[in-house]
Amino acid sequence: MANITAGMVAELRAKTDAPMMECKKALTEAEGDMVKAEELLRVKLGSKASKASSRVTAEGVISIAMNGKSGALLEVNCETDFVTKNDSFLALSTAAAQLIASHHPASIEELSALSYSQDGFGPTLEDVRKGLVGKIGENMSFRRFRYFDGSSTLTSYLHGTRIGVVVEFDGDESAARDVAMHVAAMKPVSLTSADVPTELIERERSVATAKAAESGKPAEIASKMIEGAVQKYLKEVSLFNQPFVKNDKQTVEQMLQAAKTNVKAFTMYVVGEGIERKVDDFAAEVAAQVAAAKQTA
Repeated sequence: MANITAGMVAELRAKTDAPMMECKKALTEAEGDMVKAEELLRVKLGSKASKASSRVTAEGVISIAMNGKSGALLEVNCETDFVTKNDSFLALSTAAAQLIASHHPASIEELSALSYSQDGFGPTLEDVRKGLVGKIGENMSFRRFRYFDGSSTLTSYLHGTRIGVVVEFDGDESAARDVAMHVAAMKPVSLTSADVPTELIERERSVATAKAAESGKPAEIASKMIEGAVQKYLKEVSLFNQPFVKNDKQTVEQMLQAAKTNVKAFTMYVVGEGIERKVDDFAAEVAAQVAAAKQTA
């Protein structure tokens, strides 16, 4: 049987907003598998169990830089929220994005090797990063970036420093920027229903199938319930089908058609997305220290 720690329960609760005991039961049934436990909660508690799933634990900032029609979207990570407000860290993040937009490196390694000096450190971006790690006393890293080569017109939106969106479009920039803001708020996974990744659809179908089985409905009705749930999901997560945040009487696609604007693609970075931070079991750690102390006494 998996050891379900208080930290694991707290992490699942933060992701799902589900009651503490329900989180513990789900983790026990899933033998400690966090993803499976979240799916079990969704089956039992419905959509409420996933409304906070976009929350993340890793810290850092998103930076955006534009250089004419080309541009860059960058995530820089650090250990604590405190450092995300440090002027030197923010200057490093901004400079790194500008270097990407100007020099379009192909990898983090190439980016790190570019010439840059700051706070008395240099002559490369990596030298500055290492210098600030020593100065600030906290690790920091360039996690990922996307370079936009100028083949499409760009607009962008930063929600604070934690969410960044770049939209590639033809047409009205104001409408495209509204889409960037919409993406930051609603977090679609694709432009259209047809573009939703297969693995996400199958995961949703699995949850819908489990719910239908629990309902006890006849097979024919259950099949319709499953298909209806999947189609609802596809509309909810595809940009063009979502109700526009500034006017929910029309979809994003209808808004763009009225503005004679074509959105070709969007890229969204959320700080810490996909990163799992180790959650320490404080109670277990204290117990272990007490036990060790007794043995040496």
